[in-house]
Amino acid sequence: MADRGVDLSVLPKDVRDSLAELELELSEGDITQKGYEKKRAKLLAPYIPQTRGVDPALQSEHRKQTPAPSSAPAPSSSSKYHRARSGGARDDRYRSDIHTEAVQAALAKHKEQKMALPMPTKRRSVFVHSALEACTPPDTSSASEDEGSLRRQAALAAALTQSLQNTESWINKTVQGSSTSSSASSTLSHGEGKTPHISLADVLAQARIENSPAPPDVTYPSSSSSSDRTSRIDLPSSSSSSSSGLVKGMTRDPSKSSIMDTADGVPVNSRVSTKIQQLLNTLKRPKRPPLREFFMDDFEEIVEVPQPDPNQPKPEGRQIVPVKGEPLGAASSWPPALEAALQRWGTTQAKCPCLTALDATGKSLYTLTYGKLWSRSLKLAYTLLNKLGTKNEPVLKPGDRVALVYPNSDPGMFLVAFYGCLLAEVIPVPIEVPLSRKDAGGQQIGFLLGSCGVALALTSEVCLKGLPKTQNGEIVQFKGWPRLKWVVTDSKYLTKPSKDWQPHIAAATTDPAYIEYKSSKEGSVMGVSVSRIAMLTHCQALTQASSYTEGETLVNVLDFKKDVGLWHGVLMSVMNKLHTVSVPYAVMKASPLSWVQRVHAHKAKVALVKCRDLHWAMMAHREQRDIHLGSLRMLIVADGANPWSVSSCDAFLNVFQSHGLKPEVICPCATSPEAMTVAIRRPGVPGAPLPARAILSMSGLSFGVIRVNTEDKNSALTVQDVGHVMPGALMCIVKPEGSPQLCKTDEIGEICVSSRAGGMMYYGLPGVTKNTFEVIPLNSAGAPIGEMSFVRSGLLGFVGPGSLVFVVGKMDGLLMVSGRRHNADDIVATALAVEPVKTVYRGRIAVFSVTVFYDERIVVVAEQRPDASEEDSFQWMSRVLQAIDSIHQVGLYCLALVPANTLPKTPLGGIHLSQSKQHFLEGALHPCNILMCPHTCVTNLPKPRQKQPVGVGPASIMVGNLVAGKRVAQAAGRDLGLTEDQEAKKNLFLSEVLQSRAQSEPEHILFMLLNAKGVAVSTASCLQLHKRAERIAAALTEKGNLNTGDNVVLLYPPGIDLIASFYGCLYAGCIPVTVRPPHQQSLSATLPTVRMIIDVSKAACILTTQILMKTLKSKEAAAAVDVKTWPTIIDTDDLPRRRPPQIYKPPTAEMLAYLDFSVSTTGMLTGVKISHAAVSALCRSIKLQCELYSTRQIAICLDPYCGLGFVLWCLCSVYSGHQSILIPPMELETNLSLWLSAVSQYKIRDTFCSYSVMEMCTKGLGTQTEALKARGINLSCVRACVVVAEERPRILLTQSFSKLFKDLGLSPRAVSTSFGSRVNLAISLQGTTGPDPTTVYVDMKSLRHDRVRLVEKGAPQSLPLTESGKILPGVRVVIVNPETKGPLGDSHLGEVWVSSPQCSSGYYTIYGDENLQADHFNTKLSFGDTQTLWARTGYLGFVKRTELLDASGGRHDALYVVGALDETLELRGLRYHPIDIETSVSRAHRSIAECAVFTWTNLLVVVSELCGSEQEALDLVPLVTNVVLEEHHLIVGVVVVVDPGVIPINSRGEKQRMHLRDSFLADQLDPIYVAYNM
Repeated sequence: MADRGVDLSVLPKDVRDSLAELELELSEGDITQKGYEKKRAKLLAPYIPQTRGVDPALQSEHRKQTPAPSSAPAPSSSSKYHRARSGGARDDRYRSDIHTEAVQAALAKHKEQKMALPMPTKRRSVFVHSALEACTPPDTSSASEDEGSLRRQAALAAALTQSLQNTESWINKTVQGSSTSSSASSTLSHGEGKTPHISLADVLAQARIENSPAPPDVTYPSSSSSSDRTSRIDLPSSSSSSSSGLVKGMTRDPSKSSIMDTADGVPVNSRVSTKIQQLLNTLKRPKRPPLREFFMDDFEEIVEVPQPDPNQPKPEGRQIVPVKGEPLGAASSWPPALEAALQRWGTTQAKCPCLTALDATGKSLYTLTYGKLWSRSLKLAYTLLNKLGTKNEPVLKPGDRVALVYPNSDPGMFLVAFYGCLLAEVIPVPIEVPLSRKDAGGQQIGFLLGSCGVALALTSEVCLKGLPKTQNGEIVQFKGWPRLKWVVTDSKYLTKPSKDWQPHIAAATTDPAYIEYKSSKEGSVMGVSVSRIAMLTHCQALTQASSYTEGETLVNVLDFKKDVGLWHGVLMSVMNKLHTVSVPYAVMKASPLSWVQRVHAHKAKVALVKCRDLHWAMMAHREQRDIHLGSLRMLIVADGANPWSVSSCDAFLNVFQSHGLKPEVICPCATSPEAMTVAIRRPGVPGAPLPARAILSMSGLSFGVIRVNTEDKNSALTVQDVGHVMPGALMCIVKPEGSPQLCKTDEIGEICVSSRAGGMMYYGLPGVTKNTFEVIPLNSAGAPIGEMSFVRSGLLGFVGPGSLVFVVGKMDGLLMVSGRRHNADDIVATALAVEPVKTVYRGRIAVFSVTVFYDERIVVVAEQRPDASEEDSFQWMSRVLQAIDSIHQVGLYCLALVPANTLPKTPLGGIHLSQSKQHFLEGALHPCNILMCPHTCVTNLPKPRQKQPVGVGPASIMVGNLVAGKRVAQAAGRDLGLTEDQEAKKNLFLSEVLQSRAQSEPEHILFMLLNAKGVAVSTASCLQLHKRAERIAAALTEKGNLNTGDNVVLLYPPGIDLIASFYGCLYAGCIPVTVRPPHQQSLSATLPTVRMIIDVSKAACILTTQILMKTLKSKEAAAAVDVKTWPTIIDTDDLPRRRPPQIYKPPTAEMLAYLDFSVSTTGMLTGVKISHAAVSALCRSIKLQCELYSTRQIAICLDPYCGLGFVLWCLCSVYSGHQSILIPPMELETNLSLWLSAVSQYKIRDTFCSYSVMEMCTKGLGTQTEALKARGINLSCVRACVVVAEERPRILLTQSFSKLFKDLGLSPRAVSTSFGSRVNLAISLQGTTGPDPTTVYVDMKSLRHDRVRLVEKGAPQSLPLTESGKILPGVRVVIVNPETKGPLGDSHLGEVWVSSPQCSSGYYTIYGDENLQADHFNTKLSFGDTQTLWARTGYLGFVKRTELLDASGGRHDALYVVGALDETLELRGLRYHPIDIETSVSRAHRSIAECAVFTWTNLLVVVSELCGSEQEALDLVPLVTNVVLEEHHLIVGVVVVVDPGVIPINSRGEKQRMHLRDSFLADQLDPIYVAYNM
């Protein structure tokens, strides 16, 4: 800092005072760090010694770098104050030395275990902190490899030039293993320490999970960072399933040669893996309670109910006897009513001072005498009753409720208003001044006013001017408030009462006198109604207990509108003719010692304070020798029942005993809005021994019993008594939950009071009133103990020896976790005892619980200081976790730090708890640091499922095998009739079909290609296509020197060239392989995939266009792959008109027609062989299902490179003769409505698209339906709109699409889905005939157990599944248990097996692993029909017989696809489908655009794309964790928040989760935030 050279003791007093005020402002968060430094520098500027020739800015910069010497000289006496207020100040308000010692001991114990928690990774831009960044270790950026390395080098260079020793010390520190340092992981991952690599590899090797039989993976590590989503790239995964999976003849990226591969082939050279390793290590620690036995999923209740611990302490004392206070003094000396007392003093002692108010500087502003108070109250009462309305229709009648809205700085106006209302017999409702329309909790105040029926608000002129106004100058309508009439009560607006008017002052009755508001734990605000008799009796009891005498002076620092401030400073003071000096909150902020100075100046006998005020006065105590507190006979501590009040009182006494403060004057009291004053310590006799403290065991308290702590002083709670029961009252302790049964003497319970001096009801809420104000305690036998009703005080405590009352917490702060009670205040105290507290602001901590997965979970939110570094914050957070875990034996669920001044505040500057909780649950807290610990504190998950050993036999019912008498789950399409049909025999080879069409109908147009403007850019008739195919065949034989059966790669953009070259290959006897061309903008990412397919398929030649040929040979391509070894490349743009010597005819239909390569969602690249017979059967089957003839037109908006998309684009038109209108999906990027307008323009009846096309239209055109309608787009012609997919139907998307475009005439019945797989490209497709697709609802819990349980729509945990179209002709499907290979019954979940002439012939691999192929393509059932050969699709599904009839009149069997087997996640022995978890996550927060999940070493990783602002990134972490736990009973291990477009999606619109996983582990995602859940 700039003041290092200044000796603060020599500064003038006013400068020292100003510095102290500044410090206070900073510590309370009223000024930013920057503002503080600026003001401070300005104050000190004249006193700083300048070093000659050195720029002072540099000088301070340099100082920041050098570490402070360990033995600093002791500061001079006057700078003690300064030191005490600095960032890490020992803040004695929340500190008992016992507690601090306990926390230190607990942390030391944890240190021995040396558990390093992985620090979250955060992108730099999210929250820019101050210049402390200069000291962060060189590698904390998490950018993708290429740019990250540059950024890293720059950061490293900068750090080195600044100070070499700096980096050195970082590394030394991290190698020694600072308990929670991100640099530890980054240093290790950059080769500093070798051990973690090896251990990680071992862990991964053991954690390898084998998938079900799958085709060999022939991919290699791609070093690309994830590409822009718009380019829709198929990226194979970079994790090869075996080391031999690397394709021979390919060099690995040399830059990665040094990387050590794990068993999964994923490089471990990544910070992410090291952190996951750290996380796994921390999770190896056993959880506290052992898990119960595994549940059966037939039980509705999954969750484990915590059983009571047999060793837990139980209460052993006798039943408590209600405790009586001393009798209330004789009634003769008391006034008959409070107004009578005011009348007496106002008329007989008019000159006596009643109230002194202070201005903002702490100087006396005005003094109100009893005469003035009386006359003004009379004027106000008269005005209210007679001057507001007309004589016949007064606005107010006695008994009406009136709001009092006065600022804290104006006690005089409030006093007049309050007594004016009492005299007018209307009921005052004091509330806070609303500052803005959106005040925290303002809405609830509105609810209070509404329930009390308030229509009038009294306020002062100054306050009214300050209220927010509309443009017309009217006061704004506050959110949730009733309409109010505002009345100004300044004297000049009041009317003097007429001579004959007298207020009605009767003896006190049970009518309501005033309503005091209170906020409940949930944030609702209720009004406690206090009767006139209760108000009077309470004043009498307070007077007797505190021995007040007439004319004493009382200093009040508390809020005079409610609670102790109102009872002592407004009511009791008037009864006893006291002189009250009111010190407002604003004065306290400016000068914390002001109340002590007032006590000294006025020789006050009594002071009303909170612990906060003691603490502030102590901090501001600057050796003020001129203060004397000897006059005090009572220092009433209003929150004396808090766990930290003991230490505040002790520390205050310590400092001020030398100033005449006597130990016996400190009087803590316990109060609540319902029971009013519950107990107060009586002022002591000088020299009498002070009352003893109770040192209780925290563990005992959590079970609700009192145990004096002997064994472990770490987990002790020291509490002071709050004195005895009030005069005239009766107190008992009842159980806090359930019926009000009396507690035993050693049991903690809720304090209940029976007295005339308590609240009478919650105004306007009779239901809630009964449970609180009319409690009759029961004895152990369950019988009421008498007729008297008690009031629940909301305080938890017990009655100790000598009938002293002890309070250990509040009902509102009670957190019930797994059947144990914890007190929010205790947890705050523990958190604040963790050193160093330079990370957070004291007093700005919120502790609350949220219900997640059937139990309460504790959340701690604190405001972080702006100068706290990431490292410090994380260090502090992890230490708080450990301290709370040790001392309270409870795990924190979430610990969040938010930027300074962002937690919602109450009007007096405290934290608005319920609003904070609300923000947390809505994802609106915007934390800057967060730590979730679900692994530690969620202990009610059941044991993982143990799978039964499978075997076919009598027990087969157990594993879902077929049982006699149950229908086998199978379905079949109608017969293809291939054998006897002449047409089928004639059309065995597509090449022959094309030749015959070229002769019979040469001019018939088969294909029409549209561009982005919807214009047909090229067409192909039968003859044109035949001629072009001939030219290509001639070129292949001449230029390519190819032999029959050679593989030829077709590299074309979607269009007619692709179709022509396909038939050219058939004419030449070659085997075509269609490959998606590389993307021009991201060659480095897409070209390796192209190269891989070319190598794997052993292609002898590449057919392509001129432009693509240039690309393949360009410099950019050379950077990505080896361009010298391409096979022959032929460009087919300008071929000469030649005919091949002869057109090839295959000898049998079993010969290969083409190879179909595709990258699956798991990153597997698989090629399947398709024979001529399969092509013919497939085309015929689609022709029959969709009724395709040469007069028909269909529109196709699909990628034509694999699967059914290729079949529809290239093959079907030639076979059936219909016209195909081809729309390349990439053209939709420039013209979204292209597909729909083409369908409308050509009046298409059947159209095919992919999910990605449907999603683009739904998201992009959803709001434009009116504009489309105006352009004349009409979709009523569409009979079938089929989504081509290899996944579970996306029911939400298809329904949204149908609903959105219903206005354009789209029939809701038109949209349907198809289903195909690698072994059979088209299994089902909704045709023209047959019933509509049906939807069923299945129970997700059962699905995880591989079972199907059908439930009703809207049932909890239900999942809608829709039928995947109708089974195609010639196709048979059976559902099989994948382990036993036995057929399953109807509505049972199993693998879908298919048998049909159109099945693929097998995988095309570079090593013929025959067993694998046989298993996938030619497999038999283990029992039942054991002759048929089936192909395994690798998808889970079930068949259900429906009530609908199919075309042949039989009952229709529907096929429901649930998901791919190799995509499922096996967690806790259950089977999860990623899409289900992703659906839940997407609903968690409005800013989640897309998400994907995968597992890594048994940890569930969730990656979410954030479409909101980056400050919302950390809000997602708890919401994602909550929703997955609630809906799927899984604990998320890692939450990664990334930018939109990072999750890779392939051309079919499927997420490539494995590719994402590899990018994450290789640290290439450049995430905004990575949270590692503990």
